[in-house]
Amino acid sequence: MTEPLRVGFAGTPEFAGAALAAIADAGHTVALVLTQPDRPAGRGMKLQASAVKVQAQARGLPVLQPRGLRLDGRYAEDAAAAQAALAQARLDVLVVAAYGLILPQWALTCATHGALNIHASLLPRWRGAAPIQRAIEAGDAETGITLMQMDAGLDTGPMLLARRLPIGADDNAATLHDRLAALGAQLVVEGLPLWVSGRLPAKPQPAEGITYAAKIDKAEAAIDWRGPAALIERRARAFDPFPGASFELDGQTVKLWRAAVAGASAGACAPGQCILPAPGRLQVACGEGLLELLDVQRMGGRRLAVADFLRGQAVAPGTQLALPAPR
Repeated sequence: MTEPLRVGFAGTPEFAGAALAAIADAGHTVALVLTQPDRPAGRGMKLQASAVKVQAQARGLPVLQPRGLRLDGRYAEDAAAAQAALAQARLDVLVVAAYGLILPQWALTCATHGALNIHASLLPRWRGAAPIQRAIEAGDAETGITLMQMDAGLDTGPMLLARRLPIGADDNAATLHDRLAALGAQLVVEGLPLWVSGRLPAKPQPAEGITYAAKIDKAEAAIDWRGPAALIERRARAFDPFPGASFELDGQTVKLWRAAVAGASAGACAPGQCILPAPGRLQVACGEGLLELLDVQRMGGRRLAVADFLRGQAVAPGTQLALPAPR
């Protein structure tokens, strides 16, 4: 490789952790790691470190966890400390991946060669917080990783490198996340020396084809059977593992993890009506088509194949599942 670089890193979840590990393993000096503060998680709601913090501490890297980065904001003291630490780190470049805080201008220019972002889509499609889930939900045939130069906008900066990745018919957010995280780690290691040596031209994003990947809202989890079966099937995969598509059966919430479109027409059945075409099988009429449920989970239980679920849960033909209020 070329001369090792002094790299700052800002990221929080496992997607970012893969890139941090790859940068360190490539021989670069990670001079400072920024990540979100520890958050309550799990049944006991104990404070839990981010995946990036765990990765950094395992490697003995310095970690800073500012609550905010605005010098005129609520956490101005944290922001000032972060600004001083980044300046002291004398960075060649700052790499950002799913950090979770907006970087102000002082952070974008704290390194000699600016800030680069690893984004999990083929920009300008799916700018924003949830590109992996929205790509699956929309039925995209492919996605990818874009390495971009950051500017003050929301994923609007010039593109440096991009790699495409097909979305499989059985991909969910977890499986696609893992493949994209590995690709992002590979791409940033490839791109860093090219960028700082001036061998990686920055290309403006196209003005057409821009879409926004809104953050996933828990309210989206409730399945509206009035929608097309194909869309509900994609949402079940897009919302796996969070927040999990769900429906109400006998007053209990049931998560739908895997399904398949079973037909183009539901006949005379109303949306949400249950059909049992054979023992161990369960289909639900949708606004467009039939959906066959394959893997489900009761609250507090474990994921089950529908045949196993039906052994402990009686569902009569014609059972009407609740329809949520239109959003």
